[in-house]
Amino acid sequence: MPPAAALKSATFPRFGLASWSIVVPFIALLAVVLGKPSGIAMAVALALVLGGAIMSAVYHAEVIAHRVGEPFGTLILAFAVTVIETSLIISIMLSEGNGAQALARDTVFAAVMITINGIVGVCLLLGGGRHHEQGYTQSGVNHGLAILATLSVLTLVLPNYTTSEVGPFYNANQLIFVAVDALMLYATFVVAQTIRHRDHFLYPEEIDGVHDPVPKAKAVAAAVMLPLALIPVVLLAKALSPSIEAGVAAMGAPHAMVGIIIAALVLAPESLAALSAARANRVQTSLNLAIGSALATIGLTIPAVAIASMAMGLDLELGLSFKSIALLGLTLLVATMTLSTGRTTLVQGMVHLVIFSTYLFTTLVP
Repeated sequence: MPPAAALKSATFPRFGLASWSIVVPFIALLAVVLGKPSGIAMAVALALVLGGAIMSAVYHAEVIAHRVGEPFGTLILAFAVTVIETSLIISIMLSEGNGAQALARDTVFAAVMITINGIVGVCLLLGGGRHHEQGYTQSGVNHGLAILATLSVLTLVLPNYTTSEVGPFYNANQLIFVAVDALMLYATFVVAQTIRHRDHFLYPEEIDGVHDPVPKAKAVAAAVMLPLALIPVVLLAKALSPSIEAGVAAMGAPHAMVGIIIAALVLAPESLAALSAARANRVQTSLNLAIGSALATIGLTIPAVAIASMAMGLDLELGLSFKSIALLGLTLLVATMTLSTGRTTLVQGMVHLVIFSTYLFTTLVP
């Protein structure tokens, strides 16, 4: 998605926002009244409306982001996407019960692979192809990768090796402990990104406070519309969850594809924003979006899902398979090497894309 200030859409005369971003949430709210889809055509129509509501939510978050500037901008975008993702996961957990006990793990893992390999890979490949080399602030990326590695192991690997519960599960006390740790680490990252070490995540011109101006009235209108766009996302996701499950089963695909579909759906607008930034030779923004989204996915989604699972009395399967652990370890190892120089090239992008394609292929052909 291009920056909000650069969008050429028709504007809503009163608020100065793109007219589609005002209309779509109300269409989505109307679609909620229809309830669960009764056929394929209705399911497709509701899916399109859901996609539009997600795009609208991220658009309004982007307007607010341009008002407050970086790095608050990427933080708001990541938070909005995480709210959507968490809502989708919990909605399906409510409808499927213990049948969706691995959904949070699959979705979080998919989000990490999409952001760190998919988004970063495409951005580095296309950005390097257009601009030869691109620079970024290395220290900020290092902060993010260090926290991502810690969160990934604590939430997705360690459950396989604890002995209080059999299998890839934490018991209640362990789950609470890890959820609190995840929140603390994410909060630490946010403080570093926005207060203590803000310059580690910015371009020089952004350090001076230069960013696209957005009128206060437009930002206020976006703040009002953002929750109006998020509410139908949650409700439509709940209505569509049986169709998503049935579609994956009809394809004969592994159940993990449900998590990939959810992650891909909610990350699509943010992926376009990162790609637009890379093409504009602003790979710092692309990396902020990708790494920030991965951190928010684990640091916010896992605690929220943990609370929901305990409240509903559901088991939460978090531990990855050995194959997935190998891919996660390879991803973190390669990311620390490819993003350790402060300069990017298309070679690094291709490496990440190969890992991402391997993840997708081995999910479909395990």
